Amino acid sequence: MSEAVTRTAPPGPGLLASLDPLLRDWLPRQRWFAGKGRPVTGLSPVAATELLPAKGQLGLFHLLTRAHQPPVPGAPAVPGDCYQLLIGVREALPPRLAPALIGHLTEGPLAGHTVYEALYDPQPADVLLEALRSRARIGGLRFERDTGREIRPGLVPRMMTAEQSNSSVVYGDTFILKLLRRIVPGINPDLELPLALAREGCARVPAPTAWMRTELSGKSYVLGVLQPFVQGASDGWELALRELAKGEDFAAEARALGRATAEVHTALARALPVVTLGNAQVRPLVDAMTERLDAAARAVPVLRPHAPGLRTAFEALAGLSAEGHTWTAQRVHGDLHLGQCLRSPDGEWSLIDFEGEPSKPLAERRMPQPPARDIAGMLRSFDYAAHSVPRAPGAAGAPAESGWADTCRAAYCTGYAEVSGLDPRTDPVLLRAFETDKAVYEVVYEARHRPDWLPVPLAAVRRLAASP
Repeated sequence: MSEAVTRTAPPGPGLLASLDPLLRDWLPRQRWFAGKGRPVTGLSPVAATELLPAKGQLGLFHLLTRAHQPPVPGAPAVPGDCYQLLIGVREALPPRLAPALIGHLTEGPLAGHTVYEALYDPQPADVLLEALRSRARIGGLRFERDTGREIRPGLVPRMMTAEQSNSSVVYGDTFILKLLRRIVPGINPDLELPLALAREGCARVPAPTAWMRTELSGKSYVLGVLQPFVQGASDGWELALRELAKGEDFAAEARALGRATAEVHTALARALPVVTLGNAQVRPLVDAMTERLDAAARAVPVLRPHAPGLRTAFEALAGLSAEGHTWTAQRVHGDLHLGQCLRSPDGEWSLIDFEGEPSKPLAERRMPQPPARDIAGMLRSFDYAAHSVPRAPGAAGAPAESGWADTCRAAYCTGYAEVSGLDPRTDPVLLRAFETDKAVYEVVYEARHRPDWLPVPLAAVRRLAASP
């Protein structure tokens, strides 16, 4: 095993200042940028590390920078989000790297050079893998790994282009490095939970092989996680859409996915604390759900006629807790849907991306939750799939949209019960409350970003509002 190394060569302030106008324009255009719709008014460097000296044909800088934006109207002012950037520097950009262009430097110590998103370039991506393999220390960056797992050098990297809130690089169909873009201090569940599941021997989640982190002002930040790549796997969302388009039944896969979810929940309950939610804990949960509904109804007028019926879902949960009913809460996935699931060629399902909903504070994402939260998310995902693909006319046995979704939802709950011993449908009040909260969130999201999709959550809203 290679000895850990320490190298420090921070880029000068002149280089950072010359990058400022280019990054102000480039950042808002990235899919993983969280502050869409508001301009970047300023950038302040948080940390900067030179990974490759910009004296030859290629330079590489690791930057943590805070992007300042105008506050959201009606919301309190908050510090700008901190983003992780890997900036490559070349005298001229080859045509293959044209999609990675950030801009051309016209001033500063590297005037006349071109800067670009370095993850598109195999050589900078290889620098990261070698740093993880050798457990390097470069400036304030710490590259750590499970020494019981081998990382072979020379694996050819390629950047994946289907990410949204983060970026990923695959190394030779052996590993995948997920680089977190918007970083926050604290224990990131995308590393914490897979490590805990690995200790429990849960094979449903790829065990972390290595990870990147840094310390800033006495606080720890997780920057990236390297995990085994499930070669030949099908994304659950894409697989469901393909089967749906062909008029094929997806119930068997939904049932297997329910079993996989229950295995992960069971392992998490063994590995991490489990708590009981009584009235004192459920009341704030219900209040938060109600507040989100009220805010959504103000923002999306078409939701207002259904708000009274939806509110009964939360009132029913509050009523049960007031009568003394309790629920178990534990660590869960936090953002479970078909796109967070992979089916390997041998038919086994894996769950990935345990970061939770990135827009929520880290402390909230790490709170114990009833498993019904994950289950509700998956039930909503089946509903979305059913409304997403027009099936071929006359496809043999093609079920109606609602029928396809209902079949998948039932099969998923059945599979979950086979492993956990508890069918989620036996607690309809809790499940309805979480599914309603999720559907309300979807209405707001679609109204803002994809108006053509708004009928999908509105159909669920009408069903949930009319539920007893």
